[in-house]
Amino acid sequence: MEEKPITMWHVWTLLAIPPVLFLVVIIAASVYFGMITGGDAQAITENVTRSTASLLLIVQIILLLIFGATLRAERLPIRLIGWQIASGQKLWQEIIIGALLGVTLAFLYFSILSPLMITAQQVLGDYVPPGELLPSLGGAVLPFLLANVILAPFVEENIYRGYGITRLQQRFSTPVAIVISCFFFGLLHWAGGFWYIVLTGIVAGGLFAGLFVWRKNIVTAYAAHLALNLVEFLYVWLWISR
Repeated sequence: MEEKPITMWHVWTLLAIPPVLFLVVIIAASVYFGMITGGDAQAITENVTRSTASLLLIVQIILLLIFGATLRAERLPIRLIGWQIASGQKLWQEIIIGALLGVTLAFLYFSILSPLMITAQQVLGDYVPPGELLPSLGGAVLPFLLANVILAPFVEENIYRGYGITRLQQRFSTPVAIVISCFFFGLLHWAGGFWYIVLTGIVAGGLFAGLFVWRKNIVTAYAAHLALNLVEFLYVWLWISR
């Protein structure tokens, strides 16, 4: 199948859709809970918070469908966005490199980065109260596992690194492509607050983008993302089980 010429509106649209879609899903959930609770603002907030993991799952499923439709529209084989490792590379080595870096980032996040983020929220302010992220994610274990561990690494690496950086490099320099990718990846996590956007965009997004460019495949970045999210899931599961 012949690849169609790149159209940048496809790129910008696919990068911008995820955070907007999450907002739309939250608004739709708020309207629904408003209808069944008689418009009680506190009840709406509590129900939406408890449903965060399920809403994330809905978003990830829709994004997967949108990504597949984009590939079909551009006639772009998935191997061309990084799922084929380069000559001389070994699949198991790429997985190990990514997994080790992902686990390292996870421990840095819970030991250093998350406390720093909470301090920034307390001192500098944020639109999300300090410490509110973890309880909302732990509202439902199975949806959180499916959304954050099974789907998110695959969907987000394909959109922001495999497709996004590959397409952006055809129009911009690699550093600019990485910055744009990190910016939109951070925006996807807007529900966690401003400082969570900064943390995920720069630290996590920067690591995944750097791995994608360095290793010239998406496998390593996917393994890092999967390892990070798996450790995060285990941490949340232990937190709600205590």
